[in-house]
Amino acid sequence: MSNRLNHFVTAPKLTQALSDASMAGYKTSIDPLIKSLIDIRASQLNGCAFCLDMHVKQAKIKGERELRLYHLAIWRESPLFTAKEKAALALTEALTKLSETGVSDELYRSTLAHFSEVEISELCYLIGIINMWNRLQLVSLAEPGSADAAFGLAKADLN
Repeated sequence: MSNRLNHFVTAPKLTQALSDASMAGYKTSIDPLIKSLIDIRASQLNGCAFCLDMHVKQAKIKGERELRLYHLAIWRESPLFTAKEKAALALTEALTKLSETGVSDELYRSTLAHFSEVEISELCYLIGIINMWNRLQLVSLAEPGSADAAFGLAKADLN
């Protein structure tokens, strides 16, 4: 796999703005482990190897259990995720794989049972941001693990 282009070089202002939005995402009220689950699940759905690799390592460093990482692809059936985490994952899937009906009233109500309106708005931004990064990386074809040193991900010990 070769890196086709570097968005920080080709569109530096836009890429920096997205990077700034990503950093702001870490300052929301959303639990960092739920944010990790969102990043990983969206990256799985979008087939973004670079982002999936990076976010799995970040989650491990944050203390996420490996078994939960393995179960993320089957989160609906897994007993390892809370109802709140499942609500966030359902919204992630709905906003990542948009249907003609968008986000149903039922999904919104079930999400609202676990998150405030402010948190739902924050979740929507977090989901949108990871989806944008996934799309940029799918064009770039950055090699998974190629930014480990820059992001301090070697300490995840997942090589």
